[in-house]
Amino acid sequence: MAIRLPRIVSAKKVPKGYFAVYVGENQKRFVIPVSFLNQPLFQDLLGLSKEEFGYSHPTGGLRIPCDEDIFLDVTSRLN
Repeated sequence: MAIRLPRIVSAKKVPKGYFAVYVGENQKRFVIPVSFLNQPLFQDLLGLSKEEFGYSHPTGGLRIPCDEDIFLDVTSRLN
């Protein structure tokens, strides 16, 4: 019997092949697969992050300046 991990996981430690992002005003933490980095929709979110914050992310994770609902919608399309 195989166990499937969801594409977005909630973990304090980031598993291999995933990275942390902080989304929205409350900077909710999401752990997402690195494979999202190759997706044009996610690259659009990265562009927003670059415009808003540059390359400075003191939280240790990437901050994405959009509503959580929008982020979840975009990432659900990548699954």
